[in-house]
Amino acid sequence: MRNTRRHILRQLLVTALASPFISRAASAQGKYPERPVKMIVPFPPGGGVDLTARLMMEPLSKELGQTIIIENKGGAGGIIGVEAMSHAAPDGYTLSLTGAGTLTAGPHLRSKMPYDPMALTQVTRLVRMPFILAVRNDLPAKTLPEFMELAKKQELRWASGGIGTSQHLAGELFTQMSGLKMIHVPYRGTGPALNDLAAGIVDAYFGDPATLGLIRSGKARAMAVTSPERWSVLPDTPALAEAVKGYEAENWYGLAAPAGTPKPIVDRLYAAISKVLAEPDVKKKYDESGLTPALLPPAEYVAFLKRDSVTWGDVVRKGNIKIDE
Repeated sequence: MRNTRRHILRQLLVTALASPFISRAASAQGKYPERPVKMIVPFPPGGGVDLTARLMMEPLSKELGQTIIIENKGGAGGIIGVEAMSHAAPDGYTLSLTGAGTLTAGPHLRSKMPYDPMALTQVTRLVRMPFILAVRNDLPAKTLPEFMELAKKQELRWASGGIGTSQHLAGELFTQMSGLKMIHVPYRGTGPALNDLAAGIVDAYFGDPATLGLIRSGKARAMAVTSPERWSVLPDTPALAEAVKGYEAENWYGLAAPAGTPKPIVDRLYAAISKVLAEPDVKKKYDESGLTPALLPPAEYVAFLKRDSVTWGDVVRKGNIKIDE
């Protein structure tokens, strides 16, 4: 009996001593955030990933009551920036934008990743958008059927932002499914590829929404989009699926935190982002930029990532795609 009483007293004492620390930890999560939050964009300024973060920065700062600091940390197709985030404390104060290259396609292209993509804490998918198949202005083909016929008669040169990029994989999936023998011309980034498309040096380009500027200025033509259906931003442009049944390749960007980030913090971030991206003014800015808000709750987002990994893993293996490490 005495031993039992001593045990109970000991447990009560341990609980009493620990309770202040538990309360403070719970309180810290409840008040999150209490200082500025850093959001790493793992690419240089100016691209679609950077734009996704910057359109959200100000309204999200207001919603959270703390400043969102954007830090561009490019290199290795986004790997360097995401790796930097993965080493940060799991307290919600260091986040990173992510995409297929850093989470779902990248692991199939590299012999080793400096972090485990699926071990990261996934907050949500932010936006999705189709790729645009744009062509040089003087290409003889004026319609998608004409483009397909021309590609059967001669080897067209199509550009991407680099080997292993989402643009490259979208184009590779198209050639695999269509059976067309087009020549891939990889560039070191979107800018050089767009410049050569405008100059007529390459015949076509699988690009992100940044390609819209070239199209709207009349320096290139939109031949098709890679979404399963036509895109509201380019309503008169057909989907590649109209010519190649079952084809679909959409780009997307998400938000991740270091492994072990507490669920209350993730829930707070997801709720705040959901509210911000539902605001009409914010949504309009994304839509005008060719970025469609497409949030997924954390659990659904993880399931999406697993499916996306299978898709791009198959494309990489079939195309024997490798990148220099």
